[in-house]
Amino acid sequence: MRSVMWILIAVVTLGVGVASAREVGGALDREREYRGAPACAAVPVEASGCVWEQEFTVRSAAMNRGKRGEAPEAELVLPSGKPWEVTFLRTEPVMSEMAPDEKVVGVIWHGQVVEVRDAEGRRQQTSDGPVGWPADRLGGALACISFGLAALVGGVWPLFARGDRRRVTAAKMVRWHGVGLGATAILTLWAQAANDWPLWAVPAIWGPLALLILTSMTAFALGALRGDLDDDAPAPQQPEPLAS
Repeated sequence: MRSVMWILIAVVTLGVGVASAREVGGALDREREYRGAPACAAVPVEASGCVWEQEFTVRSAAMNRGKRGEAPEAELVLPSGKPWEVTFLRTEPVMSEMAPDEKVVGVIWHGQVVEVRDAEGRRQQTSDGPVGWPADRLGGALACISFGLAALVGGVWPLFARGDRRRVTAAKMVRWHGVGLGATAILTLWAQAANDWPLWAVPAIWGPLALLILTSMTAFALGALRGDLDDDAPAPQQPEPLAS
């Protein structure tokens, strides 16, 4: 049952990884389109590919910390009084500092507020912003595919090695190193986003780390097959009672 569970997790994760990988190209095209979009000559009256900067007043801001499934959100108000609700993927650096009646500048593109800038010049993408999505998709694909493949191998292997403790142990080593591969990709993505590194930094950093984890995986799996990880320590002997 444990192997079947790992196989199911692997299949689902691989599906998510493949879907994420397919979205990298589209996310790159959208980000390039946004970066190359010209400024609007006048206030756009309908969704447009040009970029317009509009001043808003913050009516309310809720970080929604601790609320599962609810993203940080804010209600912005146009000078005309029309409200505009926006959500964010995270609270830093602008969202966490928003306060009622504060003035902010929203960047409108294709009829959506994609970026918010505060009075100090700090910028933050909203949930509709195109910047950063290629890296998110690439990091997600690396994490899901690397973990999914290792989990699949580690889940299928024991099914063909019933009764062979060494192979079962080797499969366990493969599975848990797969967890390390996925976690390393997520941490790499977090570092890239926190430091605003370019997209290529994700595979450039994760690649060598993944190679080290794969080397460790191979060594532990081979050690398990040789019996180096077997618990062969003899049980402690009980002292014999003295003869009366």
